[in-house]
Amino acid sequence: MSEPDLSRLHIERGATATRAKRRWARASAWLLALIAIAAGALYWRSTAPLSVKTHTVATAYPSQAYTLLNATGYVVAQRKAAVASKATGRLEWLGVREGSSVRQGEVLARLENRDVSAKREQAAANVKLAQANLEQAQAELREAERAFERSSDLLARKYVSQAAHDSAIARLDKAQAAISGQRAAIAVAQANLRSAEVEVEQTLIRAPFDGVVLTKNANVGDVITPFSSALGSQAAVVTMADMSTLEVEADVAESSVGKAHLEQPCEIQLDALPDIRFRGVVARMVPTVDRAKATVTVKVRFVDKDPRVLPEMSARVAFLSRELPPELRTRRTVIDPGAIVERNGQRVVYIVREGRAVETPIETGDKLGDWLEVVRGLAPGDKVVATPPDQLRDGASVSLQATSG
Repeated sequence: MSEPDLSRLHIERGATATRAKRRWARASAWLLALIAIAAGALYWRSTAPLSVKTHTVATAYPSQAYTLLNATGYVVAQRKAAVASKATGRLEWLGVREGSSVRQGEVLARLENRDVSAKREQAAANVKLAQANLEQAQAELREAERAFERSSDLLARKYVSQAAHDSAIARLDKAQAAISGQRAAIAVAQANLRSAEVEVEQTLIRAPFDGVVLTKNANVGDVITPFSSALGSQAAVVTMADMSTLEVEADVAESSVGKAHLEQPCEIQLDALPDIRFRGVVARMVPTVDRAKATVTVKVRFVDKDPRVLPEMSARVAFLSRELPPELRTRRTVIDPGAIVERNGQRVVYIVREGRAVETPIETGDKLGDWLEVVRGLAPGDKVVATPPDQLRDGASVSLQATSG
């Protein structure tokens, strides 16, 4: 076996160095790419908006802390009437419309009454005729009295007979009886006149009390009947209410009726006037339960009067544990306590403005139920971060997850 020729073997040192350099370059490139990606991710995380939940700064009343129970109901007038006519006829004149203020006894409408007016005039004429007949009877009585006196004198002198004197007596008795008859006729005529006046009065529809016209149910030309029994006829001409007797009829659950009592202070909120709270007091409790709804009707009288309060407005009533002083009847700015955090020894919240969190120091007051009163630093309508995370800082970019009021 021959010896190998080692002289022909050699190491290509240049090619090995080149491949090593290429591997190192690729590794360096990948390392730089990873560093760039990590740096970009870190920068993105440091500049990306922080997702937060917010809620709106609201307002509340201190009475919420003294509320025993809440109930809903409607405003009603304790004194309300559907004003109609006792007579039947065609409506000739209507002098009011919706919203008209009227006084007790004021004529609201009038039916055609020429026929009953004529009867009244006839009855008045009969009274005058009876009075004239009485005057005539009184004249005849005076004449009969004088004739009786003359006859008595002549009889005493024996100038007339007893029969003639008896005729004078009969004439006097007849004249006196005629007086009684004419007086009775006058009484009858006056009664007929009063009856005719009542018939005329029944064609005049008057206000039964001071109040405001709520609805107009008939128009000029409609036939009015007492019970609207005829087809196409109307009964009530207008509906009116005494606005000074407005109250709230609230439905209180049967299980909670023990928390309400007479003269209990209340706070009334109307859906039509949401920014106003009216003082009220329990006036009456209906002594029966609505079986269908399992509720008791409690009537709450308004203490504060306001012309904007109208019947049939929906209302919410808060039954209070005690009467509130004036300083506790004003609206307060409130916030969820979870939105307040400590930063550098201060109590702050983060207001969201134009996608940024603005750190704002605040001063708080009393606790109102689940809310906390804000004395300084916030205004109703501001949007604040609900639960600020530890990494949230002033000026940080934020995005909203959801908004709750």
